[in-house]
Amino acid sequence: MGWPWNSHEAKGLGARRVIVTEVNPVRALEAVFDGFEVMPMSEAAEVGDIFITATGDINAITLDHILKMRDGAVLANAGHFNVEIDVAGLERVAAEKRRIRDYVVEYRLPNGKRVYLLAEGRLVNLVAAEGHPSEVMDMSFSNQALAVEYIVRNRGKLQLGVHKLPDELDMEVARLKLETMGIRIDQLTEEQRRYITSWGLGT
Repeated sequence: MGWPWNSHEAKGLGARRVIVTEVNPVRALEAVFDGFEVMPMSEAAEVGDIFITATGDINAITLDHILKMRDGAVLANAGHFNVEIDVAGLERVAAEKRRIRDYVVEYRLPNGKRVYLLAEGRLVNLVAAEGHPSEVMDMSFSNQALAVEYIVRNRGKLQLGVHKLPDELDMEVARLKLETMGIRIDQLTEEQRRYITSWGLGT
C-alpha cells in the first residue's frame, strides 16, 4: 500500500488492520509512528485480504506475492498505469479466469486459490469509477488556477525550471476547502506568529 494516503483512507473507511509496505525508511518510520503495521510485501502477501498499490513503480506486487495470497484476495492499483501489479504473470499461470462483474475478474491459481483483480490492474479510481471525486478535483483545479495566476503575476521574474507552488497558496486552498465543509480551526495570534518566525525568541 502507498504511504500515507491510501493507508489513512483505508483506516478512515473502517479497515480494522492496515499494513504498510514501504521501501523508503523515512516513510516507513512515519507509518510506524502513525500507528500502522509495517512489513515487507512478501510477509504482507500472506496476511492481507485487500491489496492496493500506490507506488508509481513497476511490479510492486509480483507473481510470487500473488501466489502467497489468501483465497479471495482482492488486488487493485491506485498508483500508476498498469505496471504496479504483475498482471502478465497472473495471466500466464492462471488455471482459470472469469469475469465476475464489470471491472472484476476472478483468477483461479494453480494452487486452487482465487484472487480478484479490479479494473484490469489499471488505475482503479479512473477505470472502475467515474473519475476522481469532486471533493478532490476542486482542490486540484484551484491549485492549478492559482499556479497559473502566480506565473502570470511573476512574468519575467521566474527563471526557467520547475517551481514549487508557494505555501501560502496551498494554505489558501486548504482554508477555503475547510470553510466549505463547515470546519473551523484556530488562528495564530500576532504574538504567536512573531514567535515562530523569529530566530531570536525561544530555543
